[in-house]
Amino acid sequence: MRPDIHRIRTYIRRFDEDIQGGIPTGQVVLLTGTPGTMKTSLAYSILFRNASAGKRGLYISLEQSRNNLLTQMAVLGMDHDEVAENLDILDLGLIRKNLRQIGTSGTWMQLFKMYTENLMDNGGYDLIVVDSLDVLEVASGMVDDQRDELFHLFEWFRDLDLTSILIKEADPDRMFDASSHEGYLADAIISLKLVEMSETDIQRRIRVIKMRSTNHHTGHYSLLFNDGIFTATQTISD
Repeated sequence: MRPDIHRIRTYIRRFDEDIQGGIPTGQVVLLTGTPGTMKTSLAYSILFRNASAGKRGLYISLEQSRNNLLTQMAVLGMDHDEVAENLDILDLGLIRKNLRQIGTSGTWMQLFKMYTENLMDNGGYDLIVVDSLDVLEVASGMVDDQRDELFHLFEWFRDLDLTSILIKEADPDRMFDASSHEGYLADAIISLKLVEMSETDIQRRIRVIKMRSTNHHTGHYSLLFNDGIFTATQTISD
């Protein structure tokens, strides 16, 4: 008998069908891609659409200011006021700036977890986005034993008992290099990339590299964005 797995929809048109209805709840998901692939916009869109459907979400920004983020998303057709009851934004960038004088490597990570856990206690969230894992790693001083520290961080996310999307700026084709530990530790990897079709045409693509407990297509889809909605379509040949 196939197990009944609860899932969080991405609300990317024609994409959820490929991942058996959505991301399995409780998974730690890497959303990877190079600059310009709309990682932040897609992650926010997943939160926004789920909030519209009644699920509670939290967006934690470690670099971009809250006002800047909300202005950017409103321009793209996702007005936070429409879902404010179910979507919270935590801007930790200012706190990070004020901690530069503190030298211990564990301080920032402890504060990040403390703020997050306090919100978890009061929020009852279904979904969390962290933007970005790269900033969290650098600010926390993950140097000596990065894989071990990441292992404990990912386990901490799993213990929150919700679905986590961690944004990471990376070339998806190099997610399993020897120096990259995140790909091995995550439950799922959704990658975005830009493909040059001609001198005047760039195509954005999306691919599920891995997703545990899910039978999914491993190839690329073209990713389109229009009027605040993402759509996955058959890939146009190079």
